Amino acid sequence: MSGDLRIESVTDKRGLLEFVEFPFKFYRGDPNWVPPLIEERLDIFNPKKNPFWEHSRYQLFLARRNSALVGTVAAVVNDNHNAAHNEKMGSFGFLETINDSAVAAALLDAAEAWVKAQGMTIIRGPLNPSTNDEIGTLIDGFNEPPMVMMTYNPSYYPALIEGCGYHKAMDVYAWIYNLKEDLENAPEKLSHVAEKAMQKQGIRVRKVNMRHFDSEVGLVKQVYNAAWQRNWGFVPMTEHEMDHLAAGLKPLIDPNLIYLAETQDGRPVGVSLALPDLHQALKRSGGGHYFPFGLLKFMWNRRHIDQCRLLIMGMVEEHRGRGADAVFYLETAREALKRGYKRIEASWILENNTMMNQIIERLGGKRYKTYRIYEKNL
Repeated sequence: MSGDLRIESVTDKRGLLEFVEFPFKFYRGDPNWVPPLIEERLDIFNPKKNPFWEHSRYQLFLARRNSALVGTVAAVVNDNHNAAHNEKMGSFGFLETINDSAVAAALLDAAEAWVKAQGMTIIRGPLNPSTNDEIGTLIDGFNEPPMVMMTYNPSYYPALIEGCGYHKAMDVYAWIYNLKEDLENAPEKLSHVAEKAMQKQGIRVRKVNMRHFDSEVGLVKQVYNAAWQRNWGFVPMTEHEMDHLAAGLKPLIDPNLIYLAETQDGRPVGVSLALPDLHQALKRSGGGHYFPFGLLKFMWNRRHIDQCRLLIMGMVEEHRGRGADAVFYLETAREALKRGYKRIEASWILENNTMMNQIIERLGGKRYKTYRIYEKNL
């Protein structure tokens, strides 16, 4: 480590604000970076507002060269992950660094030392701050901004991380679907087969009813953890976390893009949720502080959103692969086109989720971005 480079632990509100605001300086001039709302980022690290910290803990670090801030990283231990997977895993996230191997190494060394001191034996990342949030380092598809709740980084990040001894733990894919063109070319046979298979099982797919939002959220809760429990890296969300997520999404969702699959007796067995690409509004508004104008600009620019992201789609295991997955995808695409959306992204999909990747590809999706989760033994 060069003599003028030092790592500082964040211990107060001033340091936290520096941590959150650093990307605004770092990415200035980058046409593909999406500026967040600062208060939303601050709330991520507030134990009073984010129930994730009821079972997790973290430490933030800043890298300075002389007096200039040149990088950030968070170190996290998620006790629920370790209980679910019988591991001693810590993670790093919110990594931002200039193109300098010494800075990247110093930041990751700090994260590794902290999680090791917590008794962990392996570190993975980026997780911002968990697999239920934003994950991964972008390794291809740098030519356009990410969609909502997806990450972005300079193209030199993979080399810097790998240079610190990290190797691939898992890749996840983002698929893009140009609605008008790809719906016209989607194989009719696949749609008919999927719908007939669902009818045979006595399963119906319907939109959520926003007039009964709380009870609909209750149905989603019944499905969510069961549908994803066998997925790599998945950590069940607590009741408090689900309520927090639902409350945050309620003013942002398009209810026409949320579907439930139910049996004939009304038992929920699947859920699909697409979210308008709020990054388009953030990009136009410039993000920044909520007040005095940040939130108003964001809300005004929501009218320009013309794409969406399919971020949740799953069935409980006994009904998986029997047609509902394809019906979810097609119904969402048809409704999105009707509502004026031009593109839909399906993400993120684990590279080893062969069935889902094949369904999306057969329906006309094109893989256009790959994100990587790295790991290192400590």
